[in-house]
Amino acid sequence: MNKKLFVISGCSGVGKGTVINKFMERNKDFILSVSCTTRPPRQGEIDGIHYFFITKDEFEQNIKDDKFLEHACFAGNYYGTKKKYIQQKFSEGFNIILEIETQGALQVKERMPEALLIFIAPPSVEELENRLRGRHTEDEETIQKRLAQVKTELERSKKYDFVVINDDVNRAVEEIESIVKNDITK
Repeated sequence: MNKKLFVISGCSGVGKGTVINKFMERNKDFILSVSCTTRPPRQGEIDGIHYFFITKDEFEQNIKDDKFLEHACFAGNYYGTKKKYIQQKFSEGFNIILEIETQGALQVKERMPEALLIFIAPPSVEELENRLRGRHTEDEETIQKRLAQVKTELERSKKYDFVVINDDVNRAVEEIESIVKNDITK
């Protein structure tokens, strides 16, 4: 059976990490893709586990050599997914979950139309704002920037194959499992 790439995106604060982690716990035939980045590792991050940490020059050479399935630049750092990594994981027998932002997801869909895009959305923008504020991890300016980005992400989500509302983590995971299982058995 052919293995598939499932791209999952969502607004900051929507709980996509929690949903993905629970999905991965329950679905051992999936692997979470590891992206490349030029930003320095944060405390506790391990090269090859959390990211592949490479230099800006290496990243730009990989762009020139067309080695990325998708890539983007945020806050002065590059992020991207190597084609070779995805093909390697397919050959090892894994279905792949790729957690990336909407800009990269739409690049993936252009290059791999068979990839399935799933967007995790909040029950409402008001609920998302409450979640962001409830984390107490960002200042007001950062929260406002994130909320402004939500409008762009929600607009891009219209190009996704599925939108899953995260009003309950277990329900959202079950919905994603249903989407994935239906797609794999086609």
